[in-house]
Amino acid sequence: MAKSPEEMLVSMIANLKEKTGKTLPEWLKITKAAKLEKHGQIVKMLKTDHNVTHGFANLIAHETLNQGSPAREGTDLVDAQYAGPKSGLRPIYDELMAVMKKFGKDVELAPKKAYVSVRRNKQFAIIQPSTKTRVDVGINLKGVTPTDRLEASGSFNSMVSHRVRLENKKEVDVELKKWLKQAYDAS
Repeated sequence: MAKSPEEMLVSMIANLKEKTGKTLPEWLKITKAAKLEKHGQIVKMLKTDHNVTHGFANLIAHETLNQGSPAREGTDLVDAQYAGPKSGLRPIYDELMAVMKKFGKDVELAPKKAYVSVRRNKQFAIIQPSTKTRVDVGINLKGVTPTDRLEASGSFNSMVSHRVRLENKKEVDVELKKWLKQAYDAS
């Protein structure tokens, strides 16, 4: 089954360490230190000096040049997700972010048009305002048996194994935090 561009990007970033020996943040330190300003220069440097294949060099160059822009930080995308009729769901998102950022400094957020991907070495969760009254939290917990609350993801999103439905921030409870931490630890 074909992947969306966002899914392909997540997959490439997840595979960076295995394929190149470094994570995206490690590559970004290298490219920033090189102080190159053009995409082609960055790609050439990565390929020549670090033996990075063209596809990964292209990805790293794009990420380098997009660092610090408002769209890259995702504030516009997240704000758009929680605008209008879904604005009442923003406290749920903010509570989830506060919880997951405490897991470690290596938690990365990748906002998309409809959801936010949460990664470490690979994606371990997604947060999506699915309806006007509900946020769905997708969690990667391979091998964990679904329950009434921790349901199988089904058609919700193929990038996660389970889903938890939330209607208010009080539902970001000890049980959910445990599942998210378990997914983070496994990523």
